[in-house]
Amino acid sequence: MGTDLLNVRYATINAVHKEFAIVFPEYYFGQIFEARHEPGTVAYSASLQLELLQATTDEMARNGCEKVIIVNGHGGNEHLLPYFAQSQLAMRHDYVVYIFGLPDLDRAGRPAVKSAGELHAGEAETSHTIISAPGAVHLDRANAESGADQHRLNLPDSLYTGIWWYARFPNHYAGDASHANKELGEFDMQTWTDELVTAIKAVKADAESLKLQNEFFEKASHPLDTK
Repeated sequence: MGTDLLNVRYATINAVHKEFAIVFPEYYFGQIFEARHEPGTVAYSASLQLELLQATTDEMARNGCEKVIIVNGHGGNEHLLPYFAQSQLAMRHDYVVYIFGLPDLDRAGRPAVKSAGELHAGEAETSHTIISAPGAVHLDRANAESGADQHRLNLPDSLYTGIWWYARFPNHYAGDASHANKELGEFDMQTWTDELVTAIKAVKADAESLKLQNEFFEKASHPLDTK
């Protein structure tokens, strides 16, 4: 429960100690419909998620933030957040939204991952939580349920359906957490932190996005005058 937020928060706090930024309080109003069958899941409506996120970034801007980085820690948000960023072009905003998605942790020197099908709550994610919240990890329970792919759909890769995750991993568990270890956790969390530091520096140096956004809004207000 709450693992994604614990891990992304750990990476974020460590990143801003290296590259200063204002950090908004823990934000947990994300997309989680695929886990509604699991006890404890709170899934807000899609309209509320977008409305609340818009109100939050608007208020951050009203309080002086011209650049807002949304740091994602949950795979279920990987479609929602880019859409939210794209929707900022629907009406004029005097700030820019940037999305920092899930990091690529497969880097040179990374300790070997022993289990296959590492997608959720498995070896890697549990290793991360050993670092971010060690008291929440109980490896003796890792094999109480199966994290194997159930392969209950037979569709080509060109098709997407919302039930895909439940069809493959009905226990909301993908992988084998029993192999989780501190060495992997430390490596991945350091990689995650370093990638975020790089992103924060890039956003600070970005002087073009807001200019281009303002240019776009000006042209969008009278499209027939656009050459």
